[in-house]
This record gives sequence, structure tokens and C-alpha cells, in this order.
Amino acid sequence: MNRTVILIPARMASTRLPGKPLADIAGVPMIVQVWRRAMEAGLGPVHVACAEAEIAAAVRAAGGMAVETDPNHPSGSDRIAEALARIDPDRRFDVVVNLQGDLPTIDAAIVRAVATPLADPAIDIATLVTEIHDPGEAANPNVVKAVVAFAPGADTGLALYFSRNAVPAGPGPLWHHIGIYAYRRDALAQFVALPPGVLEQREKLEQLRALEAGMRIAAVRVDTLPLGVDTPADLARARAILAPSS
Repeated sequence: MNRTVILIPARMASTRLPGKPLADIAGVPMIVQVWRRAMEAGLGPVHVACAEAEIAAAVRAAGGMAVETDPNHPSGSDRIAEALARIDPDRRFDVVVNLQGDLPTIDAAIVRAVATPLADPAIDIATLVTEIHDPGEAANPNVVKAVVAFAPGADTGLALYFSRNAVPAGPGPLWHHIGIYAYRRDALAQFVALPPGVLEQREKLEQLRALEAGMRIAAVRVDTLPLGVDTPADLARARAILAPSS
């Protein structure tokens, strides 16, 4: 049985919503709301891997665990790799869930789903997708599409490619990639040690680095697209969803 830890990378820098980890949502910082959703998933312990001391202080004040990391990491994957080495030098955990720090309303069931493909020892990394129904999303380069080989009736399939374009061609569903990952520990170490890939640099999608290196990524399809908070409008939506009922 895999032993799992959830790591939530967080940093204050954001071009569209600076300081968003500490944005108030229903009386607590957003990062605390994300930590609560991760705890509700019940997969294992949860640590926030943060770039700044003020994020760590907010998490600890709420009763959570936080580890401060190098603020200069180029990606959340690098941040959680450092955090994992610091919190678990004895390698107790063999699966690491990378949960984005801007998903304050995510359903705990979705967090649990991302780890399920790693029951198959042939899978290195797992992630999530949901079907695109809006033609505007299909055409939007900010919506990342996953090309996944789902067998009839299956909810898990191999991810063959990721793109900002509407792929694959022809009739059939398009899949919106949800950027939550579960890594085998050794796969995470391999991934962050790889140089940027050719396709990664063209598409500006780091998961292509793993595919170029021959790593196997499985995708689980889910029914709901979690709300990612990137703008003031997103923040207003999250506040409305999590507002205490009167």
C-alpha cells in the first residue's frame, strides 16, 4: 500500500493577484482553505511548501504544518521536491500529491482521485482531466488539453500528449487538464532532475518534459473542474461559495 503525503506549493508572487495565498476567504487566508480541503481528503499528512515566512505563519496559526523553501524555485514541482526532502529524509512516503495552492473550493473526492492510478506500478505520475463542453474553452490557449487514451467505459487512461491547442482532431471529446499531480517519489526526483524538454519549451507545459523522457502519466477523468483563483473575479466567486450560510 502506498504511503501518501500531500504537499501544497505556495508563493506570494502572482502577476494577476499578488499575495493571493493570504487573501481572505470566509475569515481565513486562502492557503488555509486549501489546506482544509487537503485534510478532508484523508490521504495522509498535509504540508504547505511555501516561499515566504508569512505563508508559513498563517498555516501554522490555523493548526497546519508548513515548510519554508527556497523562494527562487522555478516551479511548484521543484518546491515540493525540496519540501519532501526536508520533511521526510527517512523516505517514509512513496507517493506525493502536488495540490495547487489556489484551489480553495476543491472537492476532497477529487484530491483522492488523483492518487488512484498509482496502484499500478507501471504508472509514474497521475493527474486529472474533465471533459470540455464550452467551445470557447476548446479554443482558449490558456486551457490546457490532454490527449488521453480512455478505453470504453474506463475512467483512467494514459496521457499521450498535452497542448494548448484543441487536440486531438476528429469527432470525440476534448479533455481539460487539471493541474494536480500524484508522483511516485522516485518519479518526482527524476522529473525535477531532467533538463527542460523541447516540446515543453514550445508549449510552455512542464508535464511534457516527463513524456519526452519516457515517463508514464495516467489521467483520471472527473466530473467537476475545480475553481482556480487567479483573478479578483475568481476570488469573489470563491468567497461566495465558501461564505458561511446565514
